Amino acid sequence: MTRPITLTLTRPDDWHVHLRDGIVLQDVVPHTAAQFARAIVMPNLKPPVVTIAMAAAYRERIIAAIPATMRFEPLMTLYLTDNTSPDEIRRAVDSGFVHGVKLYPAGATTNSDAGVTDIQRCMRTLEAMQDTGLPLLIHGEVTEHSVDIFDREAVFIDRILQPLRKSLPALRVVFEHITTKDAADYVRDAEGDMAATITAHHLMYNRNAIFQGGIRPHYYCLPVLKREPHRQALVAAAISGNPRFFLGTDSAPHPKGLKEHACGCAGCYTALHAMELYAEVFEQAAALDKLEGFASFFGADFYRLPRNTTQGTLQQHEWVIPSELTLGDTALVPLDAGRILRWKFSG
Repeated sequence: MTRPITLTLTRPDDWHVHLRDGIVLQDVVPHTAAQFARAIVMPNLKPPVVTIAMAAAYRERIIAAIPATMRFEPLMTLYLTDNTSPDEIRRAVDSGFVHGVKLYPAGATTNSDAGVTDIQRCMRTLEAMQDTGLPLLIHGEVTEHSVDIFDREAVFIDRILQPLRKSLPALRVVFEHITTKDAADYVRDAEGDMAATITAHHLMYNRNAIFQGGIRPHYYCLPVLKREPHRQALVAAAISGNPRFFLGTDSAPHPKGLKEHACGCAGCYTALHAMELYAEVFEQAAALDKLEGFASFFGADFYRLPRNTTQGTLQQHEWVIPSELTLGDTALVPLDAGRILRWKFSG
């Protein structure tokens, strides 16, 4: 009898995750903590996390939700607004627990209404980030209604990102959850300290997934899934071994009723089974040997943090993604609910 294939790798990190707040922390934090040693936590709460004091309090609430049997470190971020001060950036660096500042163009995604309305209003703050080395984490889309939703990432590169990095060439930037060949090519070729995260769902699916047999709301995310050539470009980047590309799930929990809704929320929930999904992608590309760098090394190196010293294991073992998970006093539907996975991860 053939023994199942086992892949042991340095325990991975998630460099982009949404944990939300309140009672749902008890349900979603254990999923991320079971798979990842650390995670960059998004600050788009209501109200957003805009000060060191708010980040510290949020961090304590997350830590309180970590099961006693698990070891997990939340890496906090601040939410950039038009009014974020350079002094707050310096306090963030001194804190030791804030590892980035998130740029949401106002209205770009969930809870982004307080985001940046004009990048020029933030230049003094961004200069302070360049001076201190604190990374800018970018949701890279323009939000004008005149720009097609499938073009917003590419237009952002031309209109916002290129001029910004020309003005501040030493600013450390993470282009988060990239979705296009345009972004993959830009990050690969850019000068300076530039990186990008890639989600499992953007590696696995193109925009057809949203419309198969009707509207499929659990495949709707922002930035939205793109055409097949873009998906293929993302896979090529992820498996390339280029240290500028690393894992960031962008896992985002929403109640089932707000996803399956007349105006459904954007976000895919993958925290439960992220490593299994990434393993499928890398296996299909005959690149399992590249997974450890992408999941465990490159993000830590970019954030100037030590690589983890513990290990995790992927084993070929079929199991079914649950149809629903508990989310506070309601339920959420994980991505690909009901599908059989061929890998099982244990951290």
